[in-house]
Amino acid sequence: MAAARWYHRDISQVVAEELLGKAGRDGSFLVRDSESVKGAYALCLLFQRHVYTYRILPDEEGLLSVQTIQGIQAKCFRTLPELIGAYQHPNNGLVTPLLHAVPRPRPEEDSDGEDARGWGHTVPCPGAAPSSRTPIPQQLHQRLQEQVHSSPASDFMGFMAEYLTHHVHDLEALCHGHPQLRHLSTALATACRALHSEIDFTLAGLETLARVFDPPVSPRSPAREQGFLSSDPDLELLLNKISTVNHLLSSLEKKVLKSLQETVTRHNLALPSVAVAPLPAARPLAVQNFEVKVGRSQRAALMVDVESGTVTVTKRGSGSSEEVIPQDKILQLIKYQSVQSKVRLVCARENQKSLSRDFIFPNARKREAFCQLLQLMKIQHSNLDEPEIISVYVGTWNMGSTPPPRSLASWLTSRGLGRTQDETTACIPHDLYVIGTQENSLGDREWVEFLCASLKTLMAIDYRVVALQCLWSIKIVVLVKPEHQRRISHVHTSSVKTGIANTLGNKGAVGVSFLFNGTSFGFVNCHLASGSEKTHRRNQNYSDILHSLALGDKRLGGFDLTLRFTHLFWFGDLNYRLDMDVQDVLSHVVKKEFQALLAVDQLNLEREKNKVFLRFSEGDISFPPTYRYERGTRDTYVWQKSKPTGMRINVPSWCDRILWKSHPETHVVCNSYGCTDDIVTSDHSPVFATFEVGVTSQFVPKEAPGSGPEALACIEWESIEVILKTTSRSKCYIEFHSYCLEEVQRSGENTFQNCDIPGFLKLGWSSKHLPVLNPILPDLEYLGDQHLLLSIKGVESCESYGECCLALRSAIGTTAQQFETFLFHRGEETGSVRGWMRVRVPRGRSGTRERLYEWISFEEEDAEPAAEPPTCPKPAPQRLRSRPRSLPEPATGYTNPAYFIFEGVP
Repeated sequence: MAAARWYHRDISQVVAEELLGKAGRDGSFLVRDSESVKGAYALCLLFQRHVYTYRILPDEEGLLSVQTIQGIQAKCFRTLPELIGAYQHPNNGLVTPLLHAVPRPRPEEDSDGEDARGWGHTVPCPGAAPSSRTPIPQQLHQRLQEQVHSSPASDFMGFMAEYLTHHVHDLEALCHGHPQLRHLSTALATACRALHSEIDFTLAGLETLARVFDPPVSPRSPAREQGFLSSDPDLELLLNKISTVNHLLSSLEKKVLKSLQETVTRHNLALPSVAVAPLPAARPLAVQNFEVKVGRSQRAALMVDVESGTVTVTKRGSGSSEEVIPQDKILQLIKYQSVQSKVRLVCARENQKSLSRDFIFPNARKREAFCQLLQLMKIQHSNLDEPEIISVYVGTWNMGSTPPPRSLASWLTSRGLGRTQDETTACIPHDLYVIGTQENSLGDREWVEFLCASLKTLMAIDYRVVALQCLWSIKIVVLVKPEHQRRISHVHTSSVKTGIANTLGNKGAVGVSFLFNGTSFGFVNCHLASGSEKTHRRNQNYSDILHSLALGDKRLGGFDLTLRFTHLFWFGDLNYRLDMDVQDVLSHVVKKEFQALLAVDQLNLEREKNKVFLRFSEGDISFPPTYRYERGTRDTYVWQKSKPTGMRINVPSWCDRILWKSHPETHVVCNSYGCTDDIVTSDHSPVFATFEVGVTSQFVPKEAPGSGPEALACIEWESIEVILKTTSRSKCYIEFHSYCLEEVQRSGENTFQNCDIPGFLKLGWSSKHLPVLNPILPDLEYLGDQHLLLSIKGVESCESYGECCLALRSAIGTTAQQFETFLFHRGEETGSVRGWMRVRVPRGRSGTRERLYEWISFEEEDAEPAAEPPTCPKPAPQRLRSRPRSLPEPATGYTNPAYFIFEGVP
């Protein structure tokens, strides 16, 4: 049976509506996989410019039926084609019969003849018999022909070309239940005939060497005893020989070592003693000094002693004075945004009000180093059982299939070009190291041991391996300080292939997720499609990874991957290029005019179009493009590359990137973002970024549950309004997910609906149709760290139209607070949600405290600092941007200015 034209596998609701909109005829339909129920399908049907979605569910016996309007008896079918055929007739409960099948679009081919999703193979319909015809031979021949030009084994390629012509015989045998691939075995045996004599020669030499060191038990291959010089060797004989060579090579070193050791013992030979170096002790932080200006001209020295917990201020000049400030007297540290080298220190004084002092450092990097040291001082002297802030290092490097240099010091200590660590803080060890590589030719164990040894040399710490995940040469390693190992739980790993036909792992992604106490982390390292012209394919790679990477809490599997974690870091060789002539690029690089290049950076352009990495953040790029360098130097870009299809231009580009996305009202600060300038083994430069990240712990209430009358906190809603970018007219409900709730809660159906504007659906809920949510703990300190995940779902299909995340912290109080944010689904913006909510906390449970990361804030030049720390602290305003700078800030009232159409604004 031919493949079903109307079956589109796992496309999203957005894509389905786009395809039906292009079809434009009533009765146009397609079937896609359900996103809410495994093994189910979604039937999407166009009628009067609106899309209706019905669920097709299997029963216990595997029979399929459509969920339609009440009063219509459900019919059951064994296969999907039978079901579709039956509903092509009227009066079956659908809004209109299924009249016009919408076929799966043919992918556009790129310059290498590979389409955006693979080979362009047809998709078999579930339940349908496999087609006897296949388009693969022609495409395999084409790919083989491309390889012939770059391969010295032309004779071998000839044998393989012959096999590809007749491989259909193996395919037919496979379909009839015979998986032996007899024709492939014959072709390989013929092609490898010349290999026999080479192996005979090598094997004879290895056996001779083995007998020298172990005469009684010289291995003899069964194949050799039968005679190697068979006139008609087969593949099994060749494999036996290769196995023997493998055994000899792997055992020979052990045999030689044992023989030499016996010789030493037998003849009482003394071996030179080797002094074993003691394990390096943890290095205490040295006292650091900073030269600063106080006022307009007064110079002073700041001495920071992290171990003793003091800051000493010494003024220069005649009658210089010295003042020692203990860390517990430092109330607040304020960074000025208008003057990047200026900081204000607010200190407590005995019997008087707080005292503020302004210091101006030589540059912004020195100021950041001073602030980091004071933050570290606060952490070390906080006497907290669990950390509230940790440092995270993220690194990415395309190693170019070449072994690394002996030292990775510059990479692991964030030194080189761009926004780098100051020398006073570069060797302060991070709590987490997350290292992603692409085209890494080292073995998995060898690479991990190399990283751990490198960090031990630099930091004198034995880091523990949290996770290692590999996909061919794409690897991600997560290392943690030993004292934090017990705080890591719920570790998950996953990988997604996005290479040819989405089955090859030369391109794709690997990911790791875990909980650090009460904070969820996700890390994704990817290698996307290469080539300047393949922007669309890279976007598709990103979408495939987003949809298929299985990370995080399984209960949140229905949510967009970017919403499942408190903090998600995405990095790797993203391969986005610069859309500019190569000579112009080189000219801008020489002049360090990076802003002109960033304006034509494909990743920035695609983010501005909301195609990829919606609401992700990226540090400011102030380092040169990291690809494509001449190996052995960082002075020259090699922008021409010879390919079988001709000369290829590789414009110098920022292929290697690090981005992140965090829940609202959480703490994350990027302290460095740059690349090395002394690691030259690859045509890519390693890239690094370091982060200061707020974390939460398991909350222990001061009053134990059950010790008194239980006073409940409650989350109340006055109204919720949703705008969806959809042609559906479905009624919807809202699901509420949160770790602070015992179970998932659900609203009633929307009470207001407007679909007068083509392509948009406006929905509304009043307070009567929204549930009052009761968190499991009523304490303000606990609720301030919690978030709600909302999912807007269709009543008929139970499929999600969009999801979002709301922070409870800003809604805590007696009056309702307005919220407004984007809706996402499978990486795409699907709408907007806004409304009014409040979080009521019972009396006696409203106590809170300032977090360690809240004592540092950002202020403009004319702002006055608070004299006393706030009693109910709010998160410090962050200067990190959540969108590319070229994007306009969201207009008041709606996230997307297009939604103002509902207010009558043109």
